[in-house]
Amino acid sequence: MTGNNQTPAEAPLRAEYWDLTYISGPLVFLKNGGRFPSGAILELTMANGEIRQGQVLEASTSHAVVQVLQGTQGVDVKGTSVSLKQEAATIGVSTALLGRRFNGTGVPIDGLPPAVVDKEMNINGAPMNPVARNKPNDFIETGVSAIDEFNTLVRGQKLPIFFGSGLPANEVANLIVQQARTRDASEQFVVVFGAMGITEREADYFMRSFDEGGQGGRVVAFINKANDPAIERVFTPRCALTVAEYLAYEMDYQVLVILTDMTSYCEALRQVSSAREEIPGRRGYPGYMYTDLSTIYERAGRIRGRKGSVTQMPMLTMPDDDITHPIPDLTGYITEGQIVLSRSLHRQGVFPPVDIIPCLSRLMNNGIGEGRTRGDHRQVANQLYSAYAQGLDIRKLMTIIGEDALSDMDKKFLKFAIKFERELIGQGWTRRTIDESLDASWKLLSLLPRAELTRIDTKYVDQYYQAEEETAATPVS
Repeated sequence: MTGNNQTPAEAPLRAEYWDLTYISGPLVFLKNGGRFPSGAILELTMANGEIRQGQVLEASTSHAVVQVLQGTQGVDVKGTSVSLKQEAATIGVSTALLGRRFNGTGVPIDGLPPAVVDKEMNINGAPMNPVARNKPNDFIETGVSAIDEFNTLVRGQKLPIFFGSGLPANEVANLIVQQARTRDASEQFVVVFGAMGITEREADYFMRSFDEGGQGGRVVAFINKANDPAIERVFTPRCALTVAEYLAYEMDYQVLVILTDMTSYCEALRQVSSAREEIPGRRGYPGYMYTDLSTIYERAGRIRGRKGSVTQMPMLTMPDDDITHPIPDLTGYITEGQIVLSRSLHRQGVFPPVDIIPCLSRLMNNGIGEGRTRGDHRQVANQLYSAYAQGLDIRKLMTIIGEDALSDMDKKFLKFAIKFERELIGQGWTRRTIDESLDASWKLLSLLPRAELTRIDTKYVDQYYQAEEETAATPVS
């Protein structure tokens, strides 16, 4: 488990047990489980000398259930001995992990020697006293207008990204890794990236992009590939978050944690639950999935007296584009909003294809305004939402009655909606500061008559609004 640690001293002799009785999928069952604490890490030594590791999921006086991290293929019930390695799953942590790449359990995969670590930490984290929590605030600039301006990410927040299969979620994740930062350049800002169940091509894309983008030195990456044991996916987000908590609460870093794909994580949970022959819940997922997800998402936050913070952006696939599927549904209950990628915008070539209408950041107001972003931020976002929604309604109307039947004002809103998608949302790989996003928004608002800007104070309209010069009427479609 602790693959990134320094070379350990010679281990003392351990008691070996030959109580393995049954194998089911990735699980093995032992007799006399009371000798092992729940969560302990065991070593399974096979007849050929191969050693595999497992974690105790459940222990009682009569039996113990152990999930084997490397899988159970080739494990022989009679020829395998078991010994206790650690009382709990831990990972070694230090600032030397920055710029390194590990597998889902913390073993280096970047070809470099194991990192020298400061200490071992339990991957399940320490309980955070709710009274000790600080209210999430302060703005994290992702460089993406659709997020910064309309669904602002705040330090200590958990803001998931929902997407359908085939949408450029990996590219959006990479974009955020490359561009995210705090407004205060003196602060130490790092990214902890956890990937679960990704393909070899996707893993190569991420690791190459981090290095070529110039941000690799501030990224700690945990990569669980699709051909790695599924059980490893259960450990990946916990290893990532343990490192993030150390960097934030002990080393005063501002840490952004990106976890993708949480759907793969939940599939691993379902596999373990099925092997344990538990009664399934919705769509076959375990009934405790809500509780399990909360143990991951609730590790975001700020603590009183600590300068650092842990901010999460978990990413997950919506099967069949269904936002009511149990995984996005339960995630939405726990987190503070959601970012939704649009298949329609993607087909139009808009990148990043963020559909701002169903998006929401419940903590947005904590991180914006004078002194944090700009005084006109909230009102401009409200006006853009209103105008874009009106433009979408007119677009639907046009498909019924035709463009010629639209009024001049309808055509203005329709033109606004088209330019809003292509120019403000569709920024490509260009990084925008929040000031540049707001300035681009005012340029778009100039397409509308001043009288239509009913959601913005007059002082801001006087300062920023410049009416577009009237031009000959042209088709807007």
